[in-house]
Amino acid sequence: MKPPSGGFSELFIRRAVATTLVMAGITLFGLVAYRALPVSDLPNIDMPTLVVTASLPGANPETMASAIATPLERQFSTIEGLDSMNSLQKPPTLRPDHWRRELQRTPVGRLFC
Repeated sequence: MKPPSGGFSELFIRRAVATTLVMAGITLFGLVAYRALPVSDLPNIDMPTLVVTASLPGANPETMASAIATPLERQFSTIEGLDSMNSLQKPPTLRPDHWRRELQRTPVGRLFC
């Protein structure tokens, strides 16, 4: 009489060379497929951005910071999901007729004007 069959696994046990070749083929297919995946290391992500510009004519930087920037930052910080916030405060651009007067106020400017 024939002993009971081991089923599906017996085929792989009896044919070890074929089993090794099948596993090597599956591994090779997996490596080739992995390298062909369209995944970049650093994907391009468009982050939503909000830009706010505020001005107060004739105000000095301290007034701009206390009267404009700080209240705006306080309000923006209440927005849910806001991860980061940057604030840039720069002096206003001088009109051409004022640049000479402002330059003359500096020690270096007095030498050239």
